[in-house]
Amino acid sequence: MKIIPVILSGGSGSRLWPLSRRNYPKQYLSLTSDNTIFQETLLRLNGLEGIATPIIVCNSEHRFYVADQLKQISIDNATILTEPNGRNTAPAIAAAAIQVMNSYQNKEVSLLVLPSDHFIQDIKAFHDAINVAVDQSVNGKLVTFGVTPKSSNTEYGYIKISEIDKKNKVYSVLEFTEKPDQKTAEFYLEQGNYFWNSGMFMFQPETLINELTFHANDIVQAARSSVDNATKDLDFVCLEEKFFKLSPSESIDYALMEKSNNVISVALDAGWTDIGSWSALYNLSQKDNDGNVLFGDVFTEETSNTYVSANHHMVATIGVQDLVIIDTPNATLIANKSKTQEVKKIVEKLHRQNREEQIFHRKVYRPWGWYDSIEKNEYYQVKKLHINPGAKLSLQLHKKRAEHWVIVSGTAIVTNGEVKLTLTEGMSTYIPIGTKHSLENLTDESLEIIEVQSGTYLGEDDIIRFEDVYGRN
Repeated sequence: MKIIPVILSGGSGSRLWPLSRRNYPKQYLSLTSDNTIFQETLLRLNGLEGIATPIIVCNSEHRFYVADQLKQISIDNATILTEPNGRNTAPAIAAAAIQVMNSYQNKEVSLLVLPSDHFIQDIKAFHDAINVAVDQSVNGKLVTFGVTPKSSNTEYGYIKISEIDKKNKVYSVLEFTEKPDQKTAEFYLEQGNYFWNSGMFMFQPETLINELTFHANDIVQAARSSVDNATKDLDFVCLEEKFFKLSPSESIDYALMEKSNNVISVALDAGWTDIGSWSALYNLSQKDNDGNVLFGDVFTEETSNTYVSANHHMVATIGVQDLVIIDTPNATLIANKSKTQEVKKIVEKLHRQNREEQIFHRKVYRPWGWYDSIEKNEYYQVKKLHINPGAKLSLQLHKKRAEHWVIVSGTAIVTNGEVKLTLTEGMSTYIPIGTKHSLENLTDESLEIIEVQSGTYLGEDDIIRFEDVYGRN
């Protein structure tokens, strides 16, 4: 029996703004260890018997982050399924199941579906629960992992359960409940027959597709068509956009689990937390004698029970308590810990106003490296570009801006119109509006340049690509 992990990594993590942005969401950040949350999701499977190469389902915009972070932890040959647009978890899981059925024909496999934004403290207990779930999945069950509630938490969904197998902690599922209000959550906690819904599942792919076909056939048909018409781009399997968009945007809970009478729950007592808010991250972090969690250059006076992240410059607090303070180069959040669920409302406002702060950090990662917007005004912008060894920017032009490149360190091969240049430290070139240009680093050392843009429009969408080694349009 093979266990194929299906890692769901398509979320935007808006409740952890401003560290988490749409362009670089929380799962790709290092928040609980030196590894990112995404990497920890995979690393905690080490040592599990029968574990196979994972399938990662991610937003197409994040595919290079996924590939790079897999490489960092020496995971090779993972299948990376890219979603052209987010349609919630049911289509994503269905697509992964169909991909497995196409690749593992006549082989006995179970899918272990894991969101990429969880924290699990007790790895042995986690593995033990998975081994119990494997046996249940082989018997044709849809398995969900249930967590015994430690508090009347309103951030999680709940599962009403009835015991089946006391020894192995297996339960029948009587009903699913969405995130309740405080009074209802307190009632569930008192009753003692409710689990938190962890959002982790296990089943055989055929079981999932057969049941989902009965309850939500439109999702299965859209997923199957998008997989069957997927294209291979470098190391990525790109789900076909037109068919994928036809799928209803539904969670696996709503589309299937709440409707099926074939669902069981395996108890998970492993120090599980969904890293869904700043208050959740505060609760699992190590605190100082004043109950504070401090990262970066932070000075405090008469400050208690407060979470401070200062990753750009020094932050000082005096006479405050129960706050979350997150400072980044282009946005700062200050919130009461009890209100961190409301961060999403700020992100929604930024979205309505078309503000870049809900999408990008000042430092933006690209397949070739990154750029940092140092200074910006209406008609000019200054960026620092870091080009990785062996990397190349696309051959492109801009209709509304000119660019001036100054080499800070390294050696650049520059295409500027019909001219090809080799530039080293201190040298520069000017690229007029409408001129095709490209930049390449053929050395083993990083290349850094200062780019000064000038023009009537400086948006990232003012770009026409002619050639791109990363397959971008």
